[in-house]
Amino acid sequence: MAREAAELFVWLAGQARAEPTPFRVALSGGSTPRTMYARLVEPSLARQVKWQEVEFYFGDERCVPPDHPESNYCSANVSLFQPLKIDPKNIHRMVGEAPDPDQAARDYEAVLRRQFGAAAPVWPRFDFILLGMGEDGHTASLFPGTPALDERERLVVANHSPRGIRDRITFTAPLINAARVVLFLVCGENKAPTARAVLEGGGQDPRRYPAQLIRPTQGRLLWFLDQAAASELAVARQQVVSNEE
Repeated sequence: MAREAAELFVWLAGQARAEPTPFRVALSGGSTPRTMYARLVEPSLARQVKWQEVEFYFGDERCVPPDHPESNYCSANVSLFQPLKIDPKNIHRMVGEAPDPDQAARDYEAVLRRQFGAAAPVWPRFDFILLGMGEDGHTASLFPGTPALDERERLVVANHSPRGIRDRITFTAPLINAARVVLFLVCGENKAPTARAVLEGGGQDPRRYPAQLIRPTQGRLLWFLDQAAASELAVARQQVVSNEE
């Protein structure tokens, strides 16, 4: 799954070379993206990308310093930026250590509008946004029942996690939905019930499962799941029945 995701990244980066703008990517946190980063830094894939033409951003961040072990930036820096020697000017991190998360969110929104040349009310359009999904159905730092789920005007807001490091900064759903390609990477049997509820639940309940908010308006939505995470989906159950027969 990680290799498929990395190869998709490389293919999209190649397609973007025909455009006059950089290939603009928003990364996610957690352990699953690191498996993708490990593939991207392999020479066979790394040499296919003009890294000087890629701009990196973050879909969310914990309110911690950039060297904190739970910082999304720290994870990407160690696993991706340093091995590839990415120019710091191409990396735009959220300032998680700022004393006021709301102001940090507004500052990051200003960075996005400046870099994309997108004055309000235009939505910046990322080429590629990488997302994960928690057991509770959250994505980025859009947690069930939180105020950020209702935001329809701002690009970036402060939000709170129900556990762990509570203060967060996150992209809003409309910003994510403006992207050209959004990819969910989901691993592990513990995610299987939520994956089934989000993808096959028979109804929309985005306040309970925020991942359901992600529906690109003019882009592509892709889900890459490993076998364990997909084990409760209808296609997986049909496969089991077919094998038993």
